[in-house]
Amino acid sequence: MEVQSLSPEIIQDVPKFSIQSIPAADIQTTFGSSSIGTYVLSTLNLLSALTRVNLDLISKPLGSCILSFSDEWFAEASNLTTPTAPVRKPGVFTYAGAWYDGWETRRHNPEPFDWVVFRLGVASGRVRGVEIDTAFFDGNHAPEIAVEGCFSDDDDAVKEKGFGGWERILDRQECGPSQRQAWLLSSETAATYTHVRLCMFPDGGIARFRLYGTAVPVFPQSADEVFDLAATVNGGVAVRCSDQHFGTKDNLLLPGRGVDMGDGWETKRTRGEHVDWVIVRLGAPGEVVKIVIDTAHFRGNFPQKVQVFGGRFDKDPEPDAREWVEVLPPQKAGPDKEHEYEQDALRRTRGETYSHMKLVIIPDGGVKRFRVFGKRR
Repeated sequence: MEVQSLSPEIIQDVPKFSIQSIPAADIQTTFGSSSIGTYVLSTLNLLSALTRVNLDLISKPLGSCILSFSDEWFAEASNLTTPTAPVRKPGVFTYAGAWYDGWETRRHNPEPFDWVVFRLGVASGRVRGVEIDTAFFDGNHAPEIAVEGCFSDDDDAVKEKGFGGWERILDRQECGPSQRQAWLLSSETAATYTHVRLCMFPDGGIARFRLYGTAVPVFPQSADEVFDLAATVNGGVAVRCSDQHFGTKDNLLLPGRGVDMGDGWETKRTRGEHVDWVIVRLGAPGEVVKIVIDTAHFRGNFPQKVQVFGGRFDKDPEPDAREWVEVLPPQKAGPDKEHEYEQDALRRTRGETYSHMKLVIIPDGGVKRFRVFGKRR
């Protein structure tokens, strides 16, 4: 596959290239979901046609796992999926050498490349783009990278150096020193993957690795089995919100209850009458039987009240669409607890099928997780 790195001066027609280099300023708006009024690209203004919301398929909070690696002498491969931005500690040394917040291998690799094998945090997924950040690696950064994928239910086989089932997702791309860069594929991969391998030619350091795409869930065989329709691992996506000043809405659909206030959805303080909201596209349309709103770790900044609406839509709706139906009237919320609402508290859910849910918090604040349990319909 021919790869061309594009600059603002030469880019005229996005579709004619197989892979497109994305400026650091555009990475979040290209691959991420949006907050209302903030979906703005820089001067390229060429990626606005990307309407699908993308997920980091190897996100550590999502449950991804490193199965094996070729080397991690200077810095651990596990740093690659740390959700926060890289940091620097000048003058700090370990037994191996200078401390770096990333993955760094020995010099003079006798093999063609170093590598790390990941199992995705979802059952499987399709890939839309790749991000590599070499922050603070200058003089020891990775010269080039490539990404490969496979579909397998055998972790033991995949993690072996000699595994032969890899296929190329992203051809070799040049990496510069201490910079954030990304590459957008011309379209989402037709193949689905359970594992990926990051290849670094020939050795060096990388701070962060992100793999953007969409989850391909494995649903229960029985249509009457109840599961979390909104969970990221089941294909749920937080597509839009009013505000995400302190914490992103994508955190709402992650597994578990998190570790602190930083891995929830939190909006800025407001004055006067106000509401904040987030729209979630369910992984599959379904009949809702239970809703859970968790305010774990939000003790002085939880919402006063919570409210939920449902709707059946062919595409992601506007927040004020007339088709929204109230399924949970405003309920008083409390700090650091799971609020569970079953059929006795819900309205218009029996026999109804919804594709989207809208969580409303009154007037603002933080919510850790939003669960929508139901049956596929």
